[in-house]
Amino acid sequence: MVSAPDRHDLDHMQAALALARRGLGNVWPNPAVGCVLVQPGATGGRVVGRGWTQPGGRPHAETEALARAGGAARGATAYVTLEPCSHHGRTPPCADALVHAGIGRAVIALEDPDKRVSGAGIAALRAAGIKVELGLMGEASAAVNAGFLLRVREGRPFVTLKLATTLDGRIATASGESRWITGEVARDWAHGLRASHDAVMVGIGTALVDDPELVCRLPGLPLRPTVRIVVDSALRLPVASRLVQGSKTAPLWIVSASEVDYRRREALEAAGAEIIGVGADPRGRPDIGATLRALGARGLTRVLVEGGGGLAGSLLGAGLVDAVAWFHAPRVIGDGGRPAVAAFGVDRLARAPTFVRNAVRTLAADVLETYRRGN
Repeated sequence: MVSAPDRHDLDHMQAALALARRGLGNVWPNPAVGCVLVQPGATGGRVVGRGWTQPGGRPHAETEALARAGGAARGATAYVTLEPCSHHGRTPPCADALVHAGIGRAVIALEDPDKRVSGAGIAALRAAGIKVELGLMGEASAAVNAGFLLRVREGRPFVTLKLATTLDGRIATASGESRWITGEVARDWAHGLRASHDAVMVGIGTALVDDPELVCRLPGLPLRPTVRIVVDSALRLPVASRLVQGSKTAPLWIVSASEVDYRRREALEAAGAEIIGVGADPRGRPDIGATLRALGARGLTRVLVEGGGGLAGSLLGAGLVDAVAWFHAPRVIGDGGRPAVAAFGVDRLARAPTFVRNAVRTLAADVLETYRRGN
């Protein structure tokens, strides 16, 4: 373990973490990793290569950094945010690539819990005589790859609940009017959240009322084929909806109860949607725990939930919300408006899910508060 980190080591690992974040929402089922190669020197050394996990999860960060460094990698220190892989998959092991490049030292933030790696990459580096230091900025690395770690350990993705409400927690008027509660700046930030997640999920009620596309459109950011997910127990989503019509270019997964009208299923599949059948809960809706496990089995690591109240309530009631992004506008609708979260059985404060606030940001007239799940 790194006991007293050098300031330059911290700087280089911070740079590697910044590179890793570039991959969020774009590299599943792989983790988002960053790597910086530095030739030692009196003033912190000279950076000779940088890399981060590429779209679709390949090439890996270490391979990218080594390609940029070329022969300058020999004798360098590699700062890597997650243990280099040691198994043969669609790409050769990154640990072997670092050994063959002749690096002299490796500073690794976090051990990979994947049973195919889990210490083997570190062991391979040490067996080759490379000095390995483990643990520098480990918590920060775990935060970046919280979704990957959850999928490996619990079989489900990290869930962020996004809420866009009035000050009194309403998402629409009694008549259903909801566009737009928050302003343009807040909406752009919400698109940024979509870009950093593998998938965007809504309930069938939201899909029917809003007819959304659920894609990420921001100036200067290439259109990402983010997976769109609709929880729809009886396959009520119309084939003519914008979600279904866009499924040829951006994947659409519809989570349903196991027993559905086969004609509806065939029509949706013919239009490009993928139907995922899971077991039903006591109310006949797709079991929310089984839903997340099914998404994890398909490789998703980060899911952004955008509504509606019933889906939010189900996730909160099951303890499956890991983070909250709450956009709130300076408006008040009153108890006639539609709540952001439907009732989910809390009858005592002690049973209410708790969250810890991470940050507050002013977005023109609106405010974004972000939270992580409490203990």
